Amino acid sequence: MRTYESPYISDWLVVSLRWIALVGLLISLALREILTLALIWPLLLLFAWNIAMTTLAALSRRITFHRQAGLAADLVLTGIFFQVQGGLPGPASWAVVLPILSGSVYFEIWGALGIALLFIALQLLIPWRETGAFVFNTAIGISVAGTLIGGGLLGIVGKRLAEYLRKLRNTQEQMEGRRFRVQSERLRAIYELTSTLTATLSYKRVLDSALDMGYAALNPDPEEAGEEKLVSAVLLFKGDKLRIGSARRFTNADMKISMVGEEGVLKKVFDEGEPIASTNIGYDPELGRIIAVRNCTSAYIFPLRSGFNVYGATLFAHPDPKYFNADRRNVLDIIGRQAVVAIQNARLYQDLIEEKNRMVEVHEEARKKLARDLHDGPTQSVAAIAMRVNLARRMMERNTASAGEEMVKIEELAHRTSKEIRHMLFTLRPLILESQGLSAALQAMAEKMKETFSQSVVVNVDQKLSDQLEMGKQGVIFYIVEEAVNNARKHANAASITVRLNQAEQGIALLEIADDGLGFDVQEVNQTYDKRGSLGMVNLRERAELVNGRLNIDSAPGKGTRVQVYIPLTEDAADRLHHKK
Repeated sequence: MRTYESPYISDWLVVSLRWIALVGLLISLALREILTLALIWPLLLLFAWNIAMTTLAALSRRITFHRQAGLAADLVLTGIFFQVQGGLPGPASWAVVLPILSGSVYFEIWGALGIALLFIALQLLIPWRETGAFVFNTAIGISVAGTLIGGGLLGIVGKRLAEYLRKLRNTQEQMEGRRFRVQSERLRAIYELTSTLTATLSYKRVLDSALDMGYAALNPDPEEAGEEKLVSAVLLFKGDKLRIGSARRFTNADMKISMVGEEGVLKKVFDEGEPIASTNIGYDPELGRIIAVRNCTSAYIFPLRSGFNVYGATLFAHPDPKYFNADRRNVLDIIGRQAVVAIQNARLYQDLIEEKNRMVEVHEEARKKLARDLHDGPTQSVAAIAMRVNLARRMMERNTASAGEEMVKIEELAHRTSKEIRHMLFTLRPLILESQGLSAALQAMAEKMKETFSQSVVVNVDQKLSDQLEMGKQGVIFYIVEEAVNNARKHANAASITVRLNQAEQGIALLEIADDGLGFDVQEVNQTYDKRGSLGMVNLRERAELVNGRLNIDSAPGKGTRVQVYIPLTEDAADRLHHKK
C-alpha cells in the first residue's frame, strides 16, 4: 500500500458515483417492497467495499493495482447482485451501470465498453443456463443495444472527464512549480540581501540594496517583472525631518521632499512601531505629496526602529489595491528587519568615523588651547621676567636700592608664572581626581583658581552622589566644570562662580555652574558660532554627550550665565531623560 501527498480525484469520483448508485438501488428496491435478504447481502458487500475504498481515498492511499482491483470488485459484486435480482427481467437490472461508471472513470471509453460487453455476455449467459439453449428476443436485443450504447456514452464522458482532470492536474503542477520557483527566487533574494547588508558598512549602499532586493523578492517571476509598477523608498530622519535616503521611480522633485512624520499613516507607524498596509495612500496628507505615490492605491510602510531609536521607514507602494498580500508583507517584514540591523551597523560605523574625526579635532583644539594658554600666560611672564632681569642688571650699576625693589617684583612674577604652570598641569591631569575623587578635585581646582587668578569659585558637591559615579564620568564632569569656569573667568568678568552637583530626580544627577557675570544672548551666539574662533560651547556639548547627558545653557545680557548638565546614572534614567525632549 502506498501513500500520496495529495488525494486522487478519480478515486473520490468513483466512490462518490458508487455511493449514488448504491443508494439509488436501495431506494428502488425499498419502494417496490422487494428488499429481501437474498437481495440485501450483495448490496451489503458493495456497501462494505465502498466504505473501504472511501477510507483509502480519505487517507490518500492506494493498494497494489488499485484501479484494476476496484473495477474487478465492482464487476464481481454487481454481477452477483444482477444474477440474484433475476437478471435482465429483474427489478434492478440497471445495476450494470455501477461497474460501467467505474470503468469509464478509470479506463475511459475502452474500460466502459469492456465492462458493457461483459455484462452483455452475462445477460445472454443467464437464459442459456436456465433453458440450455441460446435465447435472443426483442427484450434481450434492446437490453444488449442499451448496454452497449450506454457503455459507449459513459466511456466518452469518462474520456472527457479524464482529459479535464489531467489538464487540471497539469495546471496545478505548473502552478506548484511556478510557486516553488517564486519562493526559491524570494529566498535567493533574501539571502543576497543578507549577504550584501552584512558585507558593507556603506550607508548609501545599504539603502540601495534594501530597495533592490525588496523589488527582486516581491517580483521574482520574470514573466511579470516587465509590467511591474512598484514604487519604493527609504525615509530617514535627519534631525526632526524625514528625508528621502534612497528611492526607486521617484521624480527629481520627490527626492527633495522632506516630511515630519506627524500626520497620516507615517504618524501611526511611528506611534505604534508596527508595519501598516494602506489602501488609500495617494490621499495621505504627507505621503500624498510625493508625485510617484499619487498613482498608487496600496502601500506597505515598515518602521525602521530598534528599541527607542527610530531611524525612519521603508515605503513600498503599488497601483494594485490587492498587491500587498500576506506573502509579500512577510517578505517585506524580513527585508525591513534586516535593513534595520544593517542601518544600525552602518550608522554605528559612521558614528565611529565621526567620533574619530571629532577626537582628532578635540586633540588638535587641545593643542591649540595649550599653545594659547602658554603664549598668553607663562610665555608672556617668562618674557617679562627676562626683560625685568635685564632692567635690574642695569639698575644695579646705577641705583642698588631700586634694583632690589625690581628683584622683588621679578620674584613675585616668577612665583605667579610657576602657579600658572602648575594650574595648567593640574587641569591637564588632575592626579587628585584619581586618588581622592571628584569632590576633592573640584575643591582643589577652586583653590587653584583663587590662588592663581584670584577668582572666587564655590563648590557644593553631594558626596554620596559623587561616589556613585564611575571614574570615567567623574573625569568628564571635572573637565565640563573646568571648561565652564574658565569661560566664566575669561569672558564673563564674574565676581563669583558657583559649582553644584546634586540629585535632580531618581537616577538623574544635575551639574550646575552659575556665575554673576556679564551674560550673553544664547540664541545670537549659537547662530554665529561657526564664525567664532572659540570652541568652548562645542566642548561643553560634546563632553555632555560623553556621559549621555543633556546640556542646557541659560543666559541673558547683564544676568549672568547658568550651565546645566543632566546626567543619567542608569539606562532607565537615560531613556526617561532623552524622552523628555
